[in-house]
Amino acid sequence: MGNPLGYAPVRSLMMKFAIPSIIGMLVSALYNMVDQLFIGNAVGPLGNAATGIAFPFTTGCMAIALMFGIGGASCFNLTLGMGDKKKAPYYAGNALFLLVVLGVIISALTLIFLTPLLKRFGASPVVLPYAEEYVKYTAFGFPFLILTTGGGHLVRADGSPKMTMICNVTGAVINTVLDAVFVLGFGWGMKGAAIATVIGQFISALIVVIYCINFKTVYLFGKHLLPSFRIVRRICSIGMASCFNQLAIAIVQIVLNNSLRHYGELSKYGSDDPIAVASIVMKVNMIVFSIVIGLAQGTQPIESFNYGAQNYDRVKSAFWMAIKTGAVISLIAFVFFQLFPRQILGVFANSDASEGYYEFGAKFFRIFLFFTWLNCLQPIISTFFTSIGKPVKGIFLSLTRQILFFLPLLIVLPMVFDIDGITYAGPLADLLSAAVAILMARGEFKAIHELEWI
Repeated sequence: MGNPLGYAPVRSLMMKFAIPSIIGMLVSALYNMVDQLFIGNAVGPLGNAATGIAFPFTTGCMAIALMFGIGGASCFNLTLGMGDKKKAPYYAGNALFLLVVLGVIISALTLIFLTPLLKRFGASPVVLPYAEEYVKYTAFGFPFLILTTGGGHLVRADGSPKMTMICNVTGAVINTVLDAVFVLGFGWGMKGAAIATVIGQFISALIVVIYCINFKTVYLFGKHLLPSFRIVRRICSIGMASCFNQLAIAIVQIVLNNSLRHYGELSKYGSDDPIAVASIVMKVNMIVFSIVIGLAQGTQPIESFNYGAQNYDRVKSAFWMAIKTGAVISLIAFVFFQLFPRQILGVFANSDASEGYYEFGAKFFRIFLFFTWLNCLQPIISTFFTSIGKPVKGIFLSLTRQILFFLPLLIVLPMVFDIDGITYAGPLADLLSAAVAILMARGEFKAIHELEWI
């Protein structure tokens, strides 16, 4: 009868793949936010600032995970869609091998160069000890984080999105429970939150390993794990868009931290409160962004398989379903962020939080996230290009918001508007990147329309 990706109703396939993917992405975002929540209440704004300083490490791990996870999954599904079951397992096997090896390398490099890296990431002398205590433990979990995130995409590509969801949810629940025990119960502060995170990541990674031993659509053997330059090059070319997007986020986060530290010192808010606020805003926004990314990733198997099989109507149906759903989610988030910024900030603060923390935070929430309702376009359209095997377009689009627009604005606007310039850079970058995404999508659908008539 063939693969259900080619004939089952697109709506039911979207629910099957997107909902578990959304839950999985939400859980990944909650890993950091849960730490931030407990740290904010137990340690205070300095602890929140430390997690913001440490965030580029997590984003860097996600870059590797998505390059080989999404790249491997897309190649796997595209190859299956073309009917080549012999070649497909090499993409999954090579991706798994590199996820593990690169995770260990990143962990080791982080531990060796921890203090100088944290200083480069914007840590002030006051925040540095908190950041060091946090990252020296979380670094041991980087291999598990990378394997869980990247391996989850391969599990979903194998037709088991619920297993990906179970894997992520299990780790998140363990992390949350242990956060309460270690941070609040034992009073371990930053160390407790970090250890809880690593334990949760280890359990999730273990589930991925057990599943991959028993792949459903193909058999994975030792020979499939041996890296092949041709296979790895193809995986990287497809996954590079998602990787670059995460690397761009990491670079921007580092520049943002240093800018907030510099211009914060020149303002009435000081250097540490703005970094703490930005860390909270970024991670709360990541909840919304994770839903949209999960939605986009849920379309990947459908778009990849049907584009390979030349079923273009099904490709378009999956794409537009994702766009419409993402728009509704983003609009709800916009309203929430405009109406309740102080209440959100209060959840992450203890009695040590100053009025400046709330004053700057409310303004930052409302202005920086003003175009949240447009943010669904870039990840969905970028993933679409990756899914149909056009990585160059996906890479370019993934870089527009962070590198092409936000980073220059982040450098230039504060020179004119001081710390407020940092706030204005966000919505301007969102608006410009959405416009580029719309233009690129229109061009691609014209090309698909021409293919339908060949």
